[in-house]
Amino acid sequence: MKLFGTLIFFEEAKRIISTNIEPITRTETVDIDDCLGRVLADDIVASQSAPPFNRAAMDGYALKAKDTFGASQLKPKMLNVVDVLYAGSVPRKGLVSGEGIQIATGAIMPPGADAVVMIEDVAQENGQIEVFKPIHPKANVSPKGEDIKKGELALKQGTILGPAKIGVLASQGIGRVRIYEKPKVSVVPTGEELSEVGKRLSQGQIYDINSHTISAVVKKNGCLPTKFNIVSDDIGQIKATINEALKSDLVVISGGSSVGERDLLFAILKEWGQVFFHGVQIKPGKPTMFARLQGKPVLGTPGYPTSCLMNAYLFLEPALRKMAHLPPKRRVTIDTKLGQRVPGSVGRKQFLPVRLDTSSATPIFKGSGAITATAKADGYIVIAENIDILEKGAPVVVTLF
Repeated sequence: MKLFGTLIFFEEAKRIISTNIEPITRTETVDIDDCLGRVLADDIVASQSAPPFNRAAMDGYALKAKDTFGASQLKPKMLNVVDVLYAGSVPRKGLVSGEGIQIATGAIMPPGADAVVMIEDVAQENGQIEVFKPIHPKANVSPKGEDIKKGELALKQGTILGPAKIGVLASQGIGRVRIYEKPKVSVVPTGEELSEVGKRLSQGQIYDINSHTISAVVKKNGCLPTKFNIVSDDIGQIKATINEALKSDLVVISGGSSVGERDLLFAILKEWGQVFFHGVQIKPGKPTMFARLQGKPVLGTPGYPTSCLMNAYLFLEPALRKMAHLPPKRRVTIDTKLGQRVPGSVGRKQFLPVRLDTSSATPIFKGSGAITATAKADGYIVIAENIDILEKGAPVVVTLF
């Protein structure tokens, strides 16, 4: 067990959290119109081919391809038009050599026909058509099962259901689908100095920022947040709130993770469960804590808004996505130059918010308590533990938020 004062490396902290996070196994069944962005809980094996029949891929005339062989502008082939087929209609007769059936895109190919000549390649007059160019068998025909064949795997378990995937479900006549439930996350703000948003501030108070930013991160990454009321620095209230919060799949507690005479969280977590670490070699976010209570993971973040939100991006977001069966977030990075000289934080890996312009990245120097440090930033740069100073013009990689 790692205690505060024995800081662990950033990579080790991420590994420990990932090791102790499991994907949710609970499922629910919903209408396909309500499953956008959700994760499929079963393999979908095609119960029918799509399309379920050979169909015309163009407006034109269904015919036997061999009847067009040798056709040219000077010597067209003449065919008798014996029927008309629209999309959704059923063929009333089959074709014999020398005949054609006018057909609309999507209509069932009539028996005996093996190709469709496009309407612009013929001339029609008095119940006959002149075909001016030869076509090959299967021309302009979508064969049965061209898209999906009966019995094949149409969608794999774990697929994220976007519009096209929902279309696959619809193609199989599936109106309801089993998906994974969204993981439930308890968000617990702590601190005597905090006030609920919308209430009048008393002297010495500030508004609770963290429960709102954390809840937004939770929602954005496929989970459901439950925001608890602000918890005061009272051991009885903290214990009661944590006990209630453990009904969810993951608990995130902001504040109370620093070392101080009124910071009680570590003592409670140590008493009730296993604390994996308390302190990470990063800036901001040094007092980060991670534990397991009653089989549930608990992440303790610093109370300062910038530290808390950076923790959410670095530690919480990957955990949420793993629980929700979502792939790791694809980070977008930009190579550029540093717009001004910045100090490192020797011994700690630093995650520094920056603003991008056309030729450089400018650090936003604000304290961990300033939420605008991230609100005005486009992303962040990482300064390694062994860097004392980064000079203006140094090459940097910006990871976009």
